[in-house]
Amino acid sequence: MSSLPLDLRGTPCPLNFVKTKLKLQQMPPDTILEVWLDSGEPIEQVPDSLRIEGYIVSEILPELEFFKLKVLRPE
Repeated sequence: MSSLPLDLRGTPCPLNFVKTKLKLQQMPPDTILEVWLDSGEPIEQVPDSLRIEGYIVSEILPELEFFKLKVLRPE
């Protein structure tokens, strides 16, 4: 089951973390959300903040101008 990525390029901190968390809370447990984040503060802050909240960051994939973050919502 795949869904559209959550494209947060151009979204400042901490708004990108808040939007990611809200989206994850709407998803069923054991599903993966792909989030697109800018380099710099977003990719440095959002994964750590999600881990603190109990989410599992399974992958961080660098693309040409952004990062793909894959996050698992645990049960």
